[in-house]
Amino acid sequence: MKERTVNLNPNAGPTVHRRAVLGMGVAAGTASFLAACGDESGTPQGGAGSSPATFSRADLPSGLRGKALLPGDAGYADEVKTYNLTVQHRPGVIIAAAAASDVQAAVRLAAEKGAAVAVLATGHQAIRSVEPGAVLVTTRAMRNVEVDPAKRTARVQAGALWQNVIDESVKSGLAPLAGSTPIVGVVGYTVGGGLSPMMGRAHGYAADHVRNFEIVTADGALRTVDAKTDPDLFFAVLGGKSNFGVVTAMEFGLFPVTKLFAGAMFFSGQDAKKVLEAYRKWVSTVPDAMSSSAALLRMPDVEAVPAPLRGQLVTTVRVSYLGSPATGARLIAPLRAAAKPLIDGVREIPFAAFPSVHADPVDPVPAIERTALLRELTPEAIDVLIAAAGPKAAFPLSMIEMRQLGGALGRQPATPNAVSNRDAAFTLFVAGVGRPTDAAAIAAAQEAVIKAVQPWATGQMFVNFMAAADVAPEAVRRAYQPQAYQRLAAIKRKVDPNNMFRLNHNIAPA
Repeated sequence: MKERTVNLNPNAGPTVHRRAVLGMGVAAGTASFLAACGDESGTPQGGAGSSPATFSRADLPSGLRGKALLPGDAGYADEVKTYNLTVQHRPGVIIAAAAASDVQAAVRLAAEKGAAVAVLATGHQAIRSVEPGAVLVTTRAMRNVEVDPAKRTARVQAGALWQNVIDESVKSGLAPLAGSTPIVGVVGYTVGGGLSPMMGRAHGYAADHVRNFEIVTADGALRTVDAKTDPDLFFAVLGGKSNFGVVTAMEFGLFPVTKLFAGAMFFSGQDAKKVLEAYRKWVSTVPDAMSSSAALLRMPDVEAVPAPLRGQLVTTVRVSYLGSPATGARLIAPLRAAAKPLIDGVREIPFAAFPSVHADPVDPVPAIERTALLRELTPEAIDVLIAAAGPKAAFPLSMIEMRQLGGALGRQPATPNAVSNRDAAFTLFVAGVGRPTDAAAIAAAQEAVIKAVQPWATGQMFVNFMAAADVAPEAVRRAYQPQAYQRLAAIKRKVDPNNMFRLNHNIAPA
């Protein structure tokens, strides 16, 4: 099933090329790129001492509302497609679920075979490859969304995208805590925390506003879970990703927001030092209603990119303010004065036009990514980042981005969940895209950045930004506070003692 292309609002201000923000036109030659990246699948597919499971036509469950596919079947190749092309899945069987009962059938099949279960909606996050000994559940056919204007809530099925939610919520003047792009899956984003660059500092993580969810656990049961019925599982799933089962539906809160004062300012890469230094000082002065990020971007030399940015290294600052345009303009005045903008696209926009702020690519791309959390952004840290991705970089990376945290993101929610490391000041996200032969150099350059920022890093990570290079147990532990990780491992032992759900950033049973 092909992901839909989102038509961004052309009236929301200047927008960079939607398909090539990170030089994404190099997606050709993906197979060679995958080979160059190597196999990062991590732990074996079978349980300890077991042989990988095998599947035949006779094994396929009957009575599905969706469909079951074996390698070579029509539709198999489309179902395993991912947004991030550095990951290639080859499961022994796919259950393309159309209902929660299909997910139950998939889990029961895996239990009979002693196989692992993985779940795929859009595949934006690069994690372990799903190999022939495993069952892959795809949720793309489960996209129903119901909005309750009176309760200010949305209930979504497992495969719903943020665009599906927004299409319904804006009718009632409500907005969700979506990410930077509307083509990401709601459930995967939310169970990894869910960091909204539009409203996160004002309202916290998306996981903080979940009311309840339905989940199929390793025993094949379908459970409805909230903070009262099962506080442990509710805590674990919200922040624990896919480690505890397959979420088939979720209900969460919406916010009465119809407009944003938001957009991106683009400056020459030669002004990176001035702009990032202004940003560093500015973030300590803004209210929680202001969310922002700053990045160094290498723009592709293609006609669809606005002429002032085409083929250039640019410094960009993105902002989103929940308040009046007049107050917003006053707040961002120090940024506008930092250097002469090549493009200034900050203005009042309807909430539905939020994709124009980050203008993320909509087409699949082979992206290698790394992440860290920073406790502070110092002049020395800015120098390190400019050296890594600026005009004189030895090997130019496609993007280095910092998102300001703090505000509500730094506070504990009313109902506890597993989203950890709330004391960080910024996320650091490094992405690289290039020719297949560049894969090793991209990975090396990213590793150099991660090591260079250690003096200002917390040593922890945000799980939704973790990549295929971060699947080792010691890396996964860094996504959680020690006490939270211990609790998660204990809950895992209770609900998934055989670690069926292990093809992820895995939390093993304690």
